[in-house]
Amino acid sequence: MISNETIVALASPSGAGAIAVIRLSGKEAISIAEQVFQSVSGKIISKQKTHTLHLGTIVDNSKVLDQVLLSVFKGNNSYTGENTIEISCHGSTYIQQQIIQLLLRKGCRMAQAGEFTLRSFLNGKMDLSQAEAVADLISSNNEASHQIAMQQMRGGFSNEISKLREELLNFASLIELELDFAEEDVEFADRTQFKELLTRIEFVLKRLIDSFAVGNVIKNGIPVAIVGEPNVGKSTLLNALLNEERAIVSEIAGTTRDAIEDELVIGGIGFRFIDTAGIRETIDFVESMGIKKTFEKIEQAQVVVYLFDGAVTLSAVEVLSIEIEKIKNQFPLKPLIIIGNKADKLSEEEAKNLKFQIPSILLLSAKEKLGIEDLKNQLLSFVNTGALRNNETIVTNTRHYDSLIKALEEIQKVKFGLQSNVPTDLMAIDIKQALYYFGEITGEVTNDELLGNIFFNFCIGK
Repeated sequence: MISNETIVALASPSGAGAIAVIRLSGKEAISIAEQVFQSVSGKIISKQKTHTLHLGTIVDNSKVLDQVLLSVFKGNNSYTGENTIEISCHGSTYIQQQIIQLLLRKGCRMAQAGEFTLRSFLNGKMDLSQAEAVADLISSNNEASHQIAMQQMRGGFSNEISKLREELLNFASLIELELDFAEEDVEFADRTQFKELLTRIEFVLKRLIDSFAVGNVIKNGIPVAIVGEPNVGKSTLLNALLNEERAIVSEIAGTTRDAIEDELVIGGIGFRFIDTAGIRETIDFVESMGIKKTFEKIEQAQVVVYLFDGAVTLSAVEVLSIEIEKIKNQFPLKPLIIIGNKADKLSEEEAKNLKFQIPSILLLSAKEKLGIEDLKNQLLSFVNTGALRNNETIVTNTRHYDSLIKALEEIQKVKFGLQSNVPTDLMAIDIKQALYYFGEITGEVTNDELLGNIFFNFCIGK
């Protein structure tokens, strides 16, 4: 997958803007740029130091295309580990196209998705988990996902894996040495130390695997389904949470026929709220389709918010309790928040009675935006942010999660083999497999298909 071609792509978002950045990388990047760039001071680009900026113009024969700033990054001192040029031009789409087409005519080819970062990985500037963190950083849309991506891009996760792999590799080499001297029946690997190492590796792997539950939530957001009977204020609650008129609000029951979704960041964590159609018996075909979709959305949600009209008479609380139990029984593993809306219409005594009847109830007024912060705090309590606050390594990547599980299985096989006095050659096979899965994470073990799958999801120009 290593290519000697010089590649070019727009590194800034497509479309018009104040400026645009065009990136070149490859052995001929500097010489190609030199053919089209004229410095205002007459400097020759190839003779300039790395990490320098130069003002000048891009010229196509005698035609001036734009006045630009050109950045020079030489060899291993660049992002890709090879000669790199970045041209900051004016953000006209016409100018962008003209410069890129000129560079293509001079010998560049268009970069593929993620090819700059792929070259960085292939040239040893970063390992594979760090390269994947680049994509996570670009797509991060809240404080928590940004923090995790930054930690992984700096090598926090890969350093932890590499250290475990190195220690295991040292013992593996001693085990292999024993196999070479099998006839002498000698032990080079201290079995007590080896057992301690396996226990430590097992502990770290389990912690990393457990962290995926939090990491996946932080990376992708928590889907929250807002359910309840028609006209209890579900759409009003969604609007109050988002602080904008996102959903249509009407006194007419059954207004919401389809699920409405929007995202909100609470305490640095992304939540995806789903306003669903009201649940009730109906002969309206369209409304019944919406109700069917409501239950589909509850299936997909990680948290369910059950909303009812808090101004309901106490005589109806028993019916309400039955409905709540139905939701609990149908979705026993999903956290359920029970909310009594329109609390502004309740007297102090009525509110007290409701809380007595349903102890876990949260009373609020979506219309008056009372109690909204209490709901946000309760939602945030479902996310274990302790690891995030302590700057611990958190796994967010499904590929890493899969490799960690497989590595743990192999380590547990080795541990069992050690306790059961399994022959050394059989233990060595399991150790090699564990090392293989560790290597898959950092990229010490890889193939073209894996790299293609990873970098295909990158944006072009990164």
